[in-house]
Amino acid sequence: MAQVEATTERVVAAAPDTVFDAIADYSGTRAKLLPEQFSEYEVREGGDGEGTLVHWKLQATSKRVRDCLLEVTEPTDGELVEKDRNSSMVTVWRVTPAGEGKSRVVVTTTWTGAGGIGGFFERTFAPKGLGRIYDAILANLATEVEK
Repeated sequence: MAQVEATTERVVAAAPDTVFDAIADYSGTRAKLLPEQFSEYEVREGGDGEGTLVHWKLQATSKRVRDCLLEVTEPTDGELVEKDRNSSMVTVWRVTPAGEGKSRVVVTTTWTGAGGIGGFFERTFAPKGLGRIYDAILANLATEVEK
């Protein structure tokens, strides 16, 4: 079983603090950013960054649905980490300055992939599919914070 990784990034025309606050706002903004692949969104504890426990289902393909229960931490300034209690999946959001009034947002998701031929297809296609999903989230984020 190999590590699988999907990374997506976008420059957003808003200050890093504004962007980070929007990403970390699970009880408000975050739900508005999620595209159609997400369902059953529910904040179970907290709701703002560190200490949040949030649930959703992610339908990555027509046959693949992940039931996610994510613990949120903020290990460093400008970094938000979501660890899934139900799998090996970890998503890291990094927000850094990208010039005056702009931010670079990098989203990286890793997990332990399947072995064998199924693992080959997962390593080949899953990062691209997840990348498209996170591109949609980042586009929605830009729309939200660039007002």
